[in-house]
Amino acid sequence: MKKIVIDPVTRIEGHAKISIYLDDDGQVNDARFHVTEFRGFEKFCVGRPFPEMPGITARICGICPVSHLLASAKTGDRILAVTIPKTATKLRRLMNLGQIVQSHALSFFHLSAPDFLLGMDSEPANRNVFGLIAADPELARGGIRLRQFGQEIIELLGGKKIHPSWAVPGGVSDPLTSENRTHIQERIPEAKATVISAIALFKTLLKTYEREAKTFGNFPSLFMGLVSPEGLWETYDGHIRFVDSAGNIVADKLDAANYHEFIGEAVQPDSYLKSPYYRPLGYPDTEDHCRLDSGMYRVGPLARLNICSSIGTTLADKELKEFRSYGKGTVQSSFFYHYARLIEILACIEHIEILLDDPDILSTRLRAEAGINQLEAVGVSEAPRGTLFHHYQVDENGLMQKVNLIIATGQNNLAMNRTVAQIARHFIQGTEIKEGMLNRVEAGIRAFDPCLSCSTHAMGQMPLLIELVAKNGTVVNQIYRN
Repeated sequence: MKKIVIDPVTRIEGHAKISIYLDDDGQVNDARFHVTEFRGFEKFCVGRPFPEMPGITARICGICPVSHLLASAKTGDRILAVTIPKTATKLRRLMNLGQIVQSHALSFFHLSAPDFLLGMDSEPANRNVFGLIAADPELARGGIRLRQFGQEIIELLGGKKIHPSWAVPGGVSDPLTSENRTHIQERIPEAKATVISAIALFKTLLKTYEREAKTFGNFPSLFMGLVSPEGLWETYDGHIRFVDSAGNIVADKLDAANYHEFIGEAVQPDSYLKSPYYRPLGYPDTEDHCRLDSGMYRVGPLARLNICSSIGTTLADKELKEFRSYGKGTVQSSFFYHYARLIEILACIEHIEILLDDPDILSTRLRAEAGINQLEAVGVSEAPRGTLFHHYQVDENGLMQKVNLIIATGQNNLAMNRTVAQIARHFIQGTEIKEGMLNRVEAGIRAFDPCLSCSTHAMGQMPLLIELVAKNGTVVNQIYRN
């Protein structure tokens, strides 16, 4: 079997490569997305006191540290067996909304907009955020300001933009001040205007990228995420819901504490990323080929918009209605992750506005005190990229005995493999390797905005080497980008 290798995949948070396998006729037989980083957090957290876990696990990622901070703190709440003060819940929710804004803004404006605005086939040396700044400085500036808005919310609550240790088992450590609330409120109109403009722009691009929308991960699957008790869009609390590609609710009101009953975790020899699947329907990848089966599910913004009954805010619900017109039952194409991301930014801004108007938001009653009352607990929250699970086991002294983390990107792993294979089958013919085709394969992965435990990054441009290898090991074609 011949093979094309893309190593590393560029403009994602972390490092990975893609292998595309060809048969003897030069047609794509299969594709794999390999995560080449290994961090080991689940192992080296063993032995640590559980109150340290929010601060430790926030270091898993420099882009979405708040996700791990909150999921870990919620797990700690359950070890203490406490109900935290209402204001602490609202402040945690506020920080999570700010994080989703900043992370989604980074993904759309900095990582993916160069493809949309400059073209999938444009010169690679210019197809980056600097090329975007030169081509459309106002759009680039708006994206930077929008991300800054989300980061400021995190900083004003947690004391710093990256890796705050503010959420703790039992609540949060510091209140929101009146001055900081006013500062955030003053920035809302600009943030809202920026994302509304971006949504309008993206909708005009859908005609240009109609071919990509049909081939970038456009297949049936399950979708999973949190919803409120009323079935509304949720980012912090609620229960688990699975919906199929026709929009039918497959499972609902699932308790995250029992995740092992409905989520299985598989491992593959060619990647450090686990491959979760919907356990009742089984693992879909039984013969080392990424084949479609019912056990595959997707999480993140596309899934959250597919599973909820509505968002619960005026502007975002209007956009959600139009978004759903692109699908029957659900929107299936992973290309629409970008569209969903922008709608979620708008939803977050509207929910931030509502929270800041809540008179309880300035309360200083922020923490519940208790001892160790449970030796095992699960905490769940919605990260920008999807549902995040933290599962801890502790001893009587509160020392960590076992840690299991189910990361959003991992839950999209099977779907990312399927997406790469679909794009490759559509755009790769024979042994010719066109740079624009390879960028489309990478862009299919960027649609999921994978976060690969990426607290550290390479500086400057990363090299890209793609080889087409015959069955006997001979390199029949290659392309290199420095």
